[in-house]
Amino acid sequence: MSSPFIWLQHALPHHAVSRGAGKIASSEVPFIKNTLIRRFIAAYNVDMSEAARGVEEFRSFNDFFTRELSPGMRPLADSATHILSPADGAVSQIGKIEDDRIFQAKGRHFTASQLLGGDAEAAKRFEGGSFATIYLSPRDYHRVHMPAAGSLRSTTYVPGELFSVNQVTAENVDGLFARNERLSCLFDGPDGLFASVMVGAMIVAGIETVWNGLVETHNPRLVREEFSADNHAFKAGDEMGRFILGSTVVLLFEPGRVEWDASLKAGEAVRMGQAIGKRLQPKAGA
Repeated sequence: MSSPFIWLQHALPHHAVSRGAGKIASSEVPFIKNTLIRRFIAAYNVDMSEAARGVEEFRSFNDFFTRELSPGMRPLADSATHILSPADGAVSQIGKIEDDRIFQAKGRHFTASQLLGGDAEAAKRFEGGSFATIYLSPRDYHRVHMPAAGSLRSTTYVPGELFSVNQVTAENVDGLFARNERLSCLFDGPDGLFASVMVGAMIVAGIETVWNGLVETHNPRLVREEFSADNHAFKAGDEMGRFILGSTVVLLFEPGRVEWDASLKAGEAVRMGQAIGKRLQPKAGA
């Protein structure tokens, strides 16, 4: 614990703080929600010119935080040849999965099997593959989209802690992204099996998906759910979920499927829909 900030995170009751923040953020009292929204916009320099609605139109702070963008604000790159960024944010780390290990920060790693809630079978398929960790800052658009086409295969809600997920914490807390509460989503598609893992963080009041709505977070029990491939098929760029405050998305792809853009380094800003890598084995017609 190298700083008061890290010490404080260890000391705080993560889930109690997040539940309390969630209650305030869900208030629909006009004075409360408008004050919260305006102060947040000013504090984090949120670009409201991109938003489809104005401050007065949001039902609550949570509604504002998960705001939709005006049409055309995030044009999609060519998904026939590229993998798309699933969210606005910044690259935390990007690279290869080696010996089941995913690089977090200098001297710190976590494993694919840990990240996926102990799903050793899926983790084995990602060995030697590619990962990308994208951090969503408070000012960012917080809906999460599909990096590639795929059909939902399974989800795993993994209980855990709720550390902050910024760079300072990533450099100081072991196994951060496999330690925090998260929802692992596995998809089958033309790019093989891939995962999009939505990682919670301090004051994250919830995670939603487009197929099940609000996930039961702050739950001590691991919950795995299987899905029929026919029921939830998505195109690249489709919305798949959103964070109610927070956080981070970790993508995993099988070996030989993705070549990341060489210009993407830690700290590089990305926008939802931009090309972040080349598809190496797209199937005909995909």
